[in-house]
Amino acid sequence: MNDGLVLIPTYNERENAELIVRKVFSLPQAFDVLVIDDGSPDGTADIIRGLQQEFPDRLFLEERTGKLGLGTAYLHGFRWALARGYDYIFEMDADFSHNPDDLSRLYQACANEGYDMAIGSRYIQGVNVVNWPMDRVLMSWFASAYVRLITGMPIADATAGFKCYTARVLRVITNDHVRFVGYAFQIEMKWLAYKYGFRIIEVPIIFTDRTRGASKMTKGIFKEAFFGVVQMKVGSWLRRYERTGRDAATPANTPAPAPATRTTESR
Repeated sequence: MNDGLVLIPTYNERENAELIVRKVFSLPQAFDVLVIDDGSPDGTADIIRGLQQEFPDRLFLEERTGKLGLGTAYLHGFRWALARGYDYIFEMDADFSHNPDDLSRLYQACANEGYDMAIGSRYIQGVNVVNWPMDRVLMSWFASAYVRLITGMPIADATAGFKCYTARVLRVITNDHVRFVGYAFQIEMKWLAYKYGFRIIEVPIIFTDRTRGASKMTKGIFKEAFFGVVQMKVGSWLRRYERTGRDAATPANTPAPAPATRTTESR
């Protein structure tokens, strides 16, 4: 077993499933992969089962009944990973919008440089998005700006879905009551890590829109995020967060490991 596990939720990703798994396994850094499939009617799970014959000790499959939401898929994967002792757990899309080559950079930030969460950030160095229409780029960028305005959380890409967590972070924040299952889930996980005082770093990536398969983004997902941010902020006024992160022992002005990254710590 490797110490890093890549979680890949799938729903109708037949065109990408084999390609993304093989790409991850071709990297110099060895990672295991867990695919969480929500009953894809296109046979995505069948493709993964076939690949398990080739990668029996590195590729795993969890099948769920029905489309239950991105957030619940990741929470299922987090529990699975923690129960099996993985130290570094990654979120990554199946459609190559996240470049698997960047997994090693996120891993290095947590495993070698001591951060608790590493975010693959589209907006830490300008706007690094390829093949999105301008209205969607603006919607995504303004969504992160809106999150910063409401929460005060200094993260450039608050809605990013490409991340590395240490097991230490997940043991704390998955015991919290994670309320959201769609787009707002990505914001909420960062918010909880921030409020609990964990050290967060943004690592610049280039995000490329999918070229195969259909996007799962809907207006309802954005609506959940818009109102969910306010709920998170108001809810934080009514509770205390026990500071379990490392920043209590680490100076707040600890420099990021490279000029191209940003460190975020709760104040």
